[in-house]
Amino acid sequence: MEISSETWWSALSVAEKVYWLIALPATAVFLFQLVLTFFGGDADHFDVAADHDLAFDSDQGIGFQFLSIKNLVGFFAIFGWTGIALLSGGKGLGTTIIISMLAGFVMMVIMAAIVYYLGKLTEHNTLNLNNAKGRIGSVYLRIPPERKGMGKVQINVQGFQTLNAITDSKEEIKTGAVVEVVDSIDNEVLLVKPQ
Repeated sequence: MEISSETWWSALSVAEKVYWLIALPATAVFLFQLVLTFFGGDADHFDVAADHDLAFDSDQGIGFQFLSIKNLVGFFAIFGWTGIALLSGGKGLGTTIIISMLAGFVMMVIMAAIVYYLGKLTEHNTLNLNNAKGRIGSVYLRIPPERKGMGKVQINVQGFQTLNAITDSKEEIKTGAVVEVVDSIDNEVLLVKPQ
């Protein structure tokens, strides 16, 4: 015995039809978002390539984002499928609505928590020049003597960096010279001495 989709659809109650109309599109969008996330098409953030010499200490990471497009799509997908399952199992409409809303809410909380805790796992990228003290680097642009101007040094501190530098040395430090970091000034400029 073969059942056509029209026969199946007409046999559903209004509540079942509503749940199917919610579950199918929400699941399709959810799967589309999932595929984009895994293959680098996630559009929640944009990376901009730039050369920054200053650090920003105000970055607090990702906050707990309960209401987002992804979370709402997850809510409707779980809400729809839970409602379909409960109605098919013979539960009443009131019970089905309450349980499916709770299931959707739990899904939103889980998704928001995952994003929040994944954000906490990312590397803290704020450059702290105090980490450069005692490190050895090379002069990229000459450094004028006695803090009369600024040059640049290349050094490995939280990754390879090209940073502004000054010196108290009586003589200019030429390009290519090896220097040691003595201190940092306002977490913006390195104070170096010839090695």
